[in-house]
Amino acid sequence: MENKQKILVCGGVGGKFNKLFDRINAIGKKSGQFDFIFCVGDFFGASNEELEEYKTGSKKVPVPTYILGATQEKHLTLFEDARNGEICTNITYLGKSGIYVTSSGMKIAYVSGKEADNSTGVSFNANDTKSVKMSCLASKSSGDYRGIDILLTSQWPHGMGSSTESSKLLSLLTMDIRPRYHFCGLEDVYCEKPPFRNPGDTNSQLDLATRFISLASVANSKKEKYIYALSITPVDKMRLTDLLQRTVDEVECPYLAIPEMLGIKTTHVDDPTAQYFFDMNTERHNGKRYSHDGSGHPKKRFRKEFSQDKCWFCLSSTNVEKHLIVSIGESFYVALAKGPLNDQHVLIISISHVQSVSLLPEEDFAELQRFKDALVTFFKSHGKVVCFFERNYKSSHLQVNAVPIDASIAWQISDAFENSADMYKLDFEKLPKLSSAAQLPSGPYFMAELPDEMTLLTRQMKNFPIHFGREVLCNENLLNCDDKIDWKECQMDVEREKEVIQQFKEQFKPFDFTV
Repeated sequence: MENKQKILVCGGVGGKFNKLFDRINAIGKKSGQFDFIFCVGDFFGASNEELEEYKTGSKKVPVPTYILGATQEKHLTLFEDARNGEICTNITYLGKSGIYVTSSGMKIAYVSGKEADNSTGVSFNANDTKSVKMSCLASKSSGDYRGIDILLTSQWPHGMGSSTESSKLLSLLTMDIRPRYHFCGLEDVYCEKPPFRNPGDTNSQLDLATRFISLASVANSKKEKYIYALSITPVDKMRLTDLLQRTVDEVECPYLAIPEMLGIKTTHVDDPTAQYFFDMNTERHNGKRYSHDGSGHPKKRFRKEFSQDKCWFCLSSTNVEKHLIVSIGESFYVALAKGPLNDQHVLIISISHVQSVSLLPEEDFAELQRFKDALVTFFKSHGKVVCFFERNYKSSHLQVNAVPIDASIAWQISDAFENSADMYKLDFEKLPKLSSAAQLPSGPYFMAELPDEMTLLTRQMKNFPIHFGREVLCNENLLNCDDKIDWKECQMDVEREKEVIQQFKEQFKPFDFTV
């Protein structure tokens, strides 16, 4: 894939430059040329005479090499002569801390030195890590923050089982910037931990995974691994489903207790239902909103308790308008939409209280797909295609809209979504046909399945227009019914609803697998 970059990360070099670059040359002959080398740990050692041949040009550094700063006072002078960060041709000092973005868009954050109260040439403090965090968040191109590709640090983060000094600030930074890989090399040991998920927060709902890898020093006596090879696609160029892909060896984030240790109030969200705490499960009292302070006690806003009896969509609820129901399966039922876009606009709704398609078990997803397939076949017999969409945002019960559109204008559906997305400055990921609930994120999202089997997905839900799906299909080139964007403005009376439902039931019956 052309977006991939081949990189190498190595542990502390300790002045053994010939051994490192000889090894790099050998790897290059076997695996092809690499784009970059990033060095963590101490680059310089007790003796650095070998570097002179690379400075004079009698020997060449085979690949552009980027290094962290000093962790020992005695090495500070070795960085003083670096002009614009250049130690010599193809060896560059990244700096004390910051973010480096390659020409392909790969983002590498870095923090040199050890944690301390004061920031010096060999130490960093909270101001340094905060600056890195803000630089990473500011580097996002558009849409939801996707994390960064790599974090390079000298010191280990706290919570990874380090036997010596570790840094709580680096643990907190990891949760904030969410690197796909975190490399460090100061402890001179090879260690690769199972991946863990960094919970979503106010900057992004995406719960992104991090792999922590510690590398031993070059030519270490224990012969532990000191070079790690990666072929990586920058996060901003990855498909969202690939970025969120889970693995069987994932573990809980080891840093969850760190904010409390540092006296920091968190806004991380690791419960997929937590969105409703902020978005909709609030009530007004004397015209004011109230919320929890995190301890379970009301502060400014309180959380509405969920009651299945009061849910509009739970089939067991007394609030369900049963005259709208078309068909009932094991886990789902189909009903006419309230305020439908046309007389055949229906909803596929979970019988029990499930929040979204993303949370469905495999057998329930299979039944949902059966209903979709039945509707596709039914509408096709009437010369129509169907667009499905789901909004998992400010909606506590799973409901998938199914809207038929004349097949002769089906080609305009994709354009309509694209134009509306541009208008609202929304970024959509284009995915193949859904085959599993696992393809969808656990947090808030909007998803549309188009007739050409393309799936559009966005997690960019801040200020998301509630009626977006309806608004797209009301477009003058599709259903041409702008007066129906808000369902409350186009409700039918009960008698008309019963008439429409009876006709739909009779027509759909030959395609209904529940009959």
